[in-house]
Amino acid sequence: MANVVVVGAQWGDEGKGKIVDWLSERADVIARFQGGHNAGHTLVIDGEVYKLHALPSGVVRGGKLSVIGNGVVLDPWHLLNEIDTIRAQGIEITPETLMIAENTPLILPIHGELDRAREAQNSVAKIGTTGRGIGPCYEDKVGRRVVRVADLADPATLELRVDRALVHHDALRRGLGLAPVDRDALLASLVEIAPKILAYAAPVWKAMNEARKSGKRILFEGAQGALLDIDFGTYPFVTSSNVIAGQAATGVGVGPGAIDFVLGIVKAYTTRVGEGPFPSELHDADGDRLGERGHEFGTTTGRKRRCGWFDACLVRQTCATSGVNGISLTKLDVLDGFETLKICVGYELDGKRLDYLPTAADQQSRCTPIYEEMPGWSESTEGARSWAELPANAIKYVRRVEELIDCPVALLSTSPEREDTILVRDPFSD
Repeated sequence: MANVVVVGAQWGDEGKGKIVDWLSERADVIARFQGGHNAGHTLVIDGEVYKLHALPSGVVRGGKLSVIGNGVVLDPWHLLNEIDTIRAQGIEITPETLMIAENTPLILPIHGELDRAREAQNSVAKIGTTGRGIGPCYEDKVGRRVVRVADLADPATLELRVDRALVHHDALRRGLGLAPVDRDALLASLVEIAPKILAYAAPVWKAMNEARKSGKRILFEGAQGALLDIDFGTYPFVTSSNVIAGQAATGVGVGPGAIDFVLGIVKAYTTRVGEGPFPSELHDADGDRLGERGHEFGTTTGRKRRCGWFDACLVRQTCATSGVNGISLTKLDVLDGFETLKICVGYELDGKRLDYLPTAADQQSRCTPIYEEMPGWSESTEGARSWAELPANAIKYVRRVEELIDCPVALLSTSPEREDTILVRDPFSD
């Protein structure tokens, strides 16, 4: 039985939540392996809407183990609030159904304060951060001054970790005009929350390896999208972690051999939240129409997403860097009614044609899209659950996407409802 990694293959917001939920019914373990609560996954189950940020999407499915891995940075206060919200919707979460890696870094209030202060004073080029402290927490992790879940169990260790962090943070805060951190108040809040978080703490690497050896199916859930990867994204307008599939192994503590199938989630058009290059972005009625029909507002921030035509160059690139075996094409129904559709098949830069997005930021910003046009369809694809229910031109569009990105479609999603999905290739049976 295969273990599957799910990654976003664009700039995030591709519809990973629904697909992970769809797959999680057949998985035994669902593990988040990177990112923080800046990600947002919306699930629609029997008409009930669940909005998750820190919790793995599998928590809404009974009988599954949900895991928050060490590659994640975790805001403990946000997590407990999210658990309360989900419980109020009838979903029970216990230490038997949720496990947090003991070596998971904690996002503290000082991280969010630093994040927002930097963005407010960054007059040169705003990154478009959500201001939730994810980046500063990852910085502290690399700087070896972060507080981790296991530190909550020992007051003496916790004090040492906080003091080490404050040497760094108070210096930064002075430069930004912020008051020094109230050390005692911070420690008191951590001591108060410690038993609630420690109830879920465990050696996740051990549990994951035991699950693998016993033949359980593992679903590795990524956040954001590959174009926001710290190494392979549109730097510096990226997130603070590796988003591509290779991070799934180190983000929970298993070897790369544990990954059998990589499923890339791809929207049938392209969107982006925040700053940064976007070659196929539309500033016309077609762009507005995509945004309105697709309800393109961020789950986490509520910000309106920038919309554009499908960019095959970018997706081909992310499929290569993540080793994608098959894609899940989502929101095909949003394209219903367009007389003509366009697909970006390359870029023009300084008179030359490119079949990839260059690394240099100035070159990325100067790339202009080269489009291929295809006829649209007037019939509705919403709710289709088989190829036979799709218009001929919709099938042609899907097949052309496969050709251009050099990767087959494994799943096709035609609405937010989990059952409105066409299965072409089963990732778990690969």
